[in-house]
Amino acid sequence: MAKARINLASTEISQLNAICNDINEIAKSTKTKISGPIPLPTQILKHTTRKSPCGDGKASFDRFEMRIHKRLIDLADNERALRLVMRVPIPKDVDIEIELFE
Repeated sequence: MAKARINLASTEISQLNAICNDINEIAKSTKTKISGPIPLPTQILKHTTRKSPCGDGKASFDRFEMRIHKRLIDLADNERALRLVMRVPIPKDVDIEIELFE
């Protein structure tokens, strides 16, 4: 049996959850078997910079952090459901990858 695996990644968790809910609604309406959304570990990117541009003076630092949230969804191979998933409006902050498996 073939299936489609959908990988979602975003820095905005609210947008990510909204897309996951849209995909769940599509699966319910087309009666397609779905697994997920499975939350994957959040990737945390940290960057520390010195506040002083010249290097003189007090050694104070700025710490910046970006969190990348990820979700994984498996859908049974249903052509109608996949076409509807591809029509879901995706914000520019969300990365989506769809793979088909046998």
